[in-house]
Amino acid sequence: MANKKLNFLADFPAISTQEWMDKITADLKGADFTKKLVWRTPEGFNVMPFYRQENLEGLQTTDSAPGKFPFVRSTKLDNVWFVRQDIDAKTVSAADANKKALDILQKGVDSLGFKLNREELSAEYISTLLEGIYLDCIEVNFKICIRKAVELVDILADYIKAKGYDPAKVKGSINVDPINVMLRKGRKLSAEQVSDFVTAAVKAGEKLPGFRMVGVNAKTLNNAGVYCTQELGYALAWGNQYMEMLTEAGIDAKTAGCAIKFNFGVGGNYFMEIAKFRAARLLWAKIVEAYKPSCDCAAKMCIHAVTSKFNKTIFDAHVNLLRTQTEAMSAALGGVDSMTVRPFDFAYKAPDDFSERIARNQQLLLKEESHFGKVVDPAAGSYYIENLTAMVADQAWKIFLDIQNKGGFFAAVEDGSVVAAVKEIAAGRMKAVASRKETLLGTNQFPNFNETASSKIEKSGKCCCSCSSEPELETLPKTRAAEQFEQLRLAVEKASKRPKAFMLTIGNLAMRLARSQFSCNFLACAGYEVVDNLGFETVEAGVDAAVKAGADIVVLCSSDDEYAELAPAAFKALDGRAIFVVAGAPACMEDLQKEGIENYIHVRCNVLDTLKAFNEKLGI
Repeated sequence: MANKKLNFLADFPAISTQEWMDKITADLKGADFTKKLVWRTPEGFNVMPFYRQENLEGLQTTDSAPGKFPFVRSTKLDNVWFVRQDIDAKTVSAADANKKALDILQKGVDSLGFKLNREELSAEYISTLLEGIYLDCIEVNFKICIRKAVELVDILADYIKAKGYDPAKVKGSINVDPINVMLRKGRKLSAEQVSDFVTAAVKAGEKLPGFRMVGVNAKTLNNAGVYCTQELGYALAWGNQYMEMLTEAGIDAKTAGCAIKFNFGVGGNYFMEIAKFRAARLLWAKIVEAYKPSCDCAAKMCIHAVTSKFNKTIFDAHVNLLRTQTEAMSAALGGVDSMTVRPFDFAYKAPDDFSERIARNQQLLLKEESHFGKVVDPAAGSYYIENLTAMVADQAWKIFLDIQNKGGFFAAVEDGSVVAAVKEIAAGRMKAVASRKETLLGTNQFPNFNETASSKIEKSGKCCCSCSSEPELETLPKTRAAEQFEQLRLAVEKASKRPKAFMLTIGNLAMRLARSQFSCNFLACAGYEVVDNLGFETVEAGVDAAVKAGADIVVLCSSDDEYAELAPAAFKALDGRAIFVVAGAPACMEDLQKEGIENYIHVRCNVLDTLKAFNEKLGI
């Protein structure tokens, strides 16, 4: 019998959107489609459960090619990015920093970032720092006090000339960003001072045509806890502020546009971050176009991505590797120009050779083994990501226009409205983490029950910047999302006795197992020792076992129907010898409260506040 050739178009006829919707509606059995399946994002827009080709109609993101204006698909004709590792040359000598740079250049890095000590800046210092490094083969980036930027440019220009390099072939940046100084350190600068700093840097940068002199450090906002759309909207206004200042100072639009580099953070919302980078290039190209540069090259957004600080944890720190890997994937698929992956242990210690090696290899794995560098804009044409790109762009543009209508980004920073808005967003996210609406695996959900972290923490948590003056402006928050849970758990570690939580499981088998598992995970988030049990015949037997085990907390785990009888009996039998807790929020809760039972843990609890209350009762 001859093989029949498959004809997928004939064998699988097209299904209309209405047919899909009819099937979904039927399967929902009367439930509200919008409430059940439409995702209302924290960024403020709705995401449908499925997208189809018809959803691409009217989207301008699908009309462009890689390397072509408005660059939504890429500013390049490939997807190669620089693998960057930063070196803090403020804490070590120039010779030691150079030794480390030469070492990591042999291990896959092709972009260096140096944080320089302004007091040591000199021609000899730079010569020692860069000795043996072939500047025309890699990218080199510097960060130094904004008042020293021009001096650094002059020294670098002389060094490059002395070594015989073609200045146009030496690529890098100097990251002059006075507005970031205002946001991070609270330094009060006037608009004239900000303009003078960036203008002087760009004019000096004529000696280094391959360098981007001005930085837009939106990663600072990302680390403070903002969502993708806020980070992008503020970044666009930030960059536009510098474009406006530079052009008003007499610098042509092409030079100004080519002088700016965006340093974005990249968080854990995988598809949203891909969309953010695509939308960023699109919107920035439109902004620069309005300045009428003589070349489209000025509208090419140069993007450096750094994995976020906000969502990284001290407890179960190896989960950070999963976080940074997906973040690196988002950045790579989003088409960034360079990337830094933070080592997984940066939150509690100075990264060592192992953690730095892993961080480098996370990028190299994507680039060399998974071939992410060989395909330009692989997300193109995806019904979901194309629509997500358009929605992120729309929300970010609204934020940008709002800031522009109120006087621009500098005015918003000066009057404190940017910091106030970021603090409000960060507070909302902290609340979401506290109530588990936002999950941090290993911290507020599914913790490692027996992990301790006090012994591995080396950082003091104090600011290491050389600026000792008091802030003159409100500064951005510097708190990680996990910090409050970590403080809670570390306090338990330091207590004279580790509290013990005992599961008094009784009654309905399915419910007691489910609730004991929930309660164990809930209480282990504070570092308590949890003791689970298969079940007891009577509450008296369970209470006796709990007292014998030395329990500080006894959690009754059963079904709602049985709590009306079991909870008062267990509470009476325990007689105040431990904190009594009911797992769940039964209909009879009001009656139980009248009996004196005041502690309940369930999915609607604020986990952090509940655990803090338990700590207080335990004298911790």
